[in-house]
Amino acid sequence: MNTAELHELGQQLRVDSVRAAAAAGSGHPTSSMSAADLMAVLLARHLRYDFDRPDHPGNDRFVLSKGHASPLLYAAYKAAGAIDDEELLSFRTLGSRLEGHPTPQRLPWVETATGSLGQGLPVGVGIALAGKRLEHTGYRVWVLCGDSEMAEGSVWEAAEHAGYEHLDNLIVLVDVNRLGQRGPTRHGHDLDAYARRFRAFDWHTVEIDGHDTDAIDRAMSEAVSTVGQPTAIIARTLKGKGVHDTEDREGLHGKPLKNADEAIEELGGVRDLRVRVHEPPPARPAHPAGTGTVTLPRWDTGEVATRDAYGRALAALGTARGDVVVLDGEVGDSTRSELFAKEHPDRFFECYIAEQQMIAAAVGFAARGWVPYASTFAAFLTRAHDFIRMASVSGSGLNLNGSHAGVAIGQDGPSQMGLEDLAMLRAVHGSTVLYPCDANQTARLVATTAELDGIRYLRTSRGATPVIYGPDEEFPVGGSKVLRAGDHDRLTVVAAGITLHEALAAADALSAEGIPVRVVDLYSVQPVDRATLHRAAEDTGCLLTVEDHRAEGGLGDAVSQAFGDGRPVPRLVRLAVRTMPGSATPAEQLHAAGIDAESIAATARLLVEQAVVP
Repeated sequence: MNTAELHELGQQLRVDSVRAAAAAGSGHPTSSMSAADLMAVLLARHLRYDFDRPDHPGNDRFVLSKGHASPLLYAAYKAAGAIDDEELLSFRTLGSRLEGHPTPQRLPWVETATGSLGQGLPVGVGIALAGKRLEHTGYRVWVLCGDSEMAEGSVWEAAEHAGYEHLDNLIVLVDVNRLGQRGPTRHGHDLDAYARRFRAFDWHTVEIDGHDTDAIDRAMSEAVSTVGQPTAIIARTLKGKGVHDTEDREGLHGKPLKNADEAIEELGGVRDLRVRVHEPPPARPAHPAGTGTVTLPRWDTGEVATRDAYGRALAALGTARGDVVVLDGEVGDSTRSELFAKEHPDRFFECYIAEQQMIAAAVGFAARGWVPYASTFAAFLTRAHDFIRMASVSGSGLNLNGSHAGVAIGQDGPSQMGLEDLAMLRAVHGSTVLYPCDANQTARLVATTAELDGIRYLRTSRGATPVIYGPDEEFPVGGSKVLRAGDHDRLTVVAAGITLHEALAAADALSAEGIPVRVVDLYSVQPVDRATLHRAAEDTGCLLTVEDHRAEGGLGDAVSQAFGDGRPVPRLVRLAVRTMPGSATPAEQLHAAGIDAESIAATARLLVEQAVVP
């Protein structure tokens, strides 16, 4: 396309953005109109993409970080012939693929769900890392950001990571239209304010007029030819560009144009230009096969920390499967992901203490077909909860590991203790939450999670615990293990992880006193083994849950919800961490929280009315 045709394409994208929002009665046409010329030049001149083969390994990848500008994206799809006009005008209606914010679960050309601002660039970094360090196919990653989201810290985590990794296959287009939702952005049209920040993270920067198609074309060509640095094209634009009543005016964010027909006429009317997007270069899928057989580590006796078992099992899984990648937040010596790094350094990615970027990069790898495992302290995953939530919206397959869970970590104190992580991950749509208690169980579950869909969370512990299961024991997701049981059990103790061992010790002590109790290892916290819990309730009449976690949202709630089907609810008592811990030994922490063997036994005696009251 020549300059005049590019201008016409930009106007078409504006018109179709206005039309889509008008048909829906909602949407963000003004945010779409500001970036229309950037999109026109990218689509017609620089993007290499086969819309008939969205999984083509050579395709460039495009991420619309400012996801509210979805009318622009859908208008581009129409111009490329991927959708028709009828579908364009189904925007935001029930059953339409064209949602208010784009998701890959609906559209095969979308890389990741956006709409929670500040996430597109971090995910783009993950995709670019996959392309540069693993796939070597030469595809480029284009990310369109808004200027408002430049206030998000996650953007600068991504910028630093991309500069450090020299991701010259990554190009960000910053649509500096000056206006956010409620008024001017922090830096307005000061392009250099953004350029200085990117340059500080070792990016190449180009500042342009975002409505000058020739300047846009030159900037994109410069970005493509830049070696050793990612490029930020920082474009001065006008929100609502092209319509006198909307251009650079406040108060119009997220609203369809009041006089859409007049605006369309002012923009030159409806057009039906078609763009022939450049073909991607030939490329092959880049996932190495591995040996194909997982030879997991085995333990017959002794005491082993589940975090150690996690690291060793992860390394074994990496040998068997060439599509496994591991990311860590600079605590690999604690999470034990360093064991994978030593055996498979080419597939290990150090994300440093930037948990949002770590999860976003994992989403990027998953979008490219890799199987990511991301590890940090359970407490620190809370910093990245929005990224985990959005990964679920994307339908991403992520394996998350939270180590150093609970008060059992001991002297480090409450800032390091994961006490909310089970609740956080259980609340994520479609998630699997697992909490192993010994080494063999951990190893098995590490291998199992590689085959699951959605968000998978494995909680591991700092201290060593006894090996209680054989290396050939199976642990299906949604299952549990009954470790103590008899015909005359007075109650059932339900535990997982650290507290499972405390429960066993309490059961042995109670048995010596003539109080038989059942013990259930509820290693699958979500989905939960309803059948076993129902049977235990029928047989014993009372369930006592014990967890190294807050009382809200964890194992106790999982057990309680197992009885939400209308059947009689048993007597249910919960032991959990209800105080604010300080520094103490692990044993002291468990006792102070009331979740150690002594506390479990004391509670059980009260429940069966055999406590000795002085």
